[in-house]
Amino acid sequence: MSSELLDTAGTLLRKLRSSYDELAVMINGIDSVMVKIVNNNVALKYSRKSYNVGLYLVKGRKVLILESSTSDLNQLSRAADDISKYVHIIEESELYAPLPEPRQVKPLGNLVDGNVVKYMGEPAKLCEVLINSAVNEGVERVSGILSLGVRSKALVSSNGFEGFEVGSEVSTYLRVFKGDYSGHWAYGSRFLDLKSIEDVGRTAAQYASYAKGFIDIPPGRYDVILSPLVVGNLMELVVSMTSAFNVLAGFSMFISKSLGDVVATDKLTLADVPRDIELSGSTSFDDEGVETYNKELISRGSLKTLLHNSKTARKFNTVSTGNAGWITPRPWNIAVAPGDSDVDEMVREVRNGLLISNNWYTRLQNYVEGAFSTVSRDAVLVIRDGEVVGNARRVRIADNLSRLLSNIWLVGRKCYLIKWWEVEVPSKVPYILVKDLNITKPFE
Repeated sequence: MSSELLDTAGTLLRKLRSSYDELAVMINGIDSVMVKIVNNNVALKYSRKSYNVGLYLVKGRKVLILESSTSDLNQLSRAADDISKYVHIIEESELYAPLPEPRQVKPLGNLVDGNVVKYMGEPAKLCEVLINSAVNEGVERVSGILSLGVRSKALVSSNGFEGFEVGSEVSTYLRVFKGDYSGHWAYGSRFLDLKSIEDVGRTAAQYASYAKGFIDIPPGRYDVILSPLVVGNLMELVVSMTSAFNVLAGFSMFISKSLGDVVATDKLTLADVPRDIELSGSTSFDDEGVETYNKELISRGSLKTLLHNSKTARKFNTVSTGNAGWITPRPWNIAVAPGDSDVDEMVREVRNGLLISNNWYTRLQNYVEGAFSTVSRDAVLVIRDGEVVGNARRVRIADNLSRLLSNIWLVGRKCYLIKWWEVEVPSKVPYILVKDLNITKPFE
């Protein structure tokens, strides 16, 4: 497969080479199986094989980017030729920088798990594991998604870079119901771990079964334990704001910060970890062919670095961090360094508060201020004097990300591998206890 994709990318590059000063060709391939579970049964199985081709084209200091899902090279060549006719009306890029000179990239090793490939041929067996792990805990209904796949990418550029990677991935989530209560859990990795798959159903079921009786929660400030699903969702927002492009564009609460400034409690260390092969975003090279490396973005509460490609690096007078994006630097995988607490210790610490197990509809009202809101989903456990006393109905966190980061009180010692539709960047994150979060009703 490597020679096929690289040959295809190389052929396309040679076809276009004479028309542009610089260019790069990226081909991403996916061979995947998705299974939908509804009411304890496999309802739908969907398989697909597809390719996405990206072209990075430079004429002078004018940059064009073309993406297509076609595998027809002639069609792509014609599209690139058509675009070239309009180069004269395109403005020069304020962030132009030449493609970096190619250097040797250290590979990550074998990223393909044979068990993922095996279960792609028989995913129903894995669905049975998911369903049974929840039903055996006493829940009535389960629904969710199981995805298995193998992704490949090939990158060639006019300055001589050639790179290829292929890796497997598995992600799943399950929502379970028991009477009036529901629970949810998720998992994502490059490698298939049966215990972690079972834990998805088991943990979701435990949340649906844990506390009976609804308790009305008035709006106000509470100490809140955030589950790894919620932590993954919110830290994805925080990390997106460390993209140097977002800082330049005004979509970041770090716009007025300097490296070294305190932006969180010293209990938080937040990193981009492209070389953590447990997580399915792992890669050895970015979209410009620059070697990746693990880096702390917030180190014990202090802003340590921004994410850069060659363009933003030139603007900031620094070097690429291996996070290109032809336009926007981006994280590959997110990790929060573990602390020294477990969930029971966090619960005992809370006098009047909540444990929010899941969230969705996260929105930023003001990027620079970090003002955001997110709505709880599934179990919201009410905690009084160190004990869980019942469930709250749906609530909304409506606060400020800067204040949230500064009010982190305890960090869990165990990290979980999370990826699902509300956590798009693969994440390794713990439970976190945050003091004094603003809680409102979801429809206020």
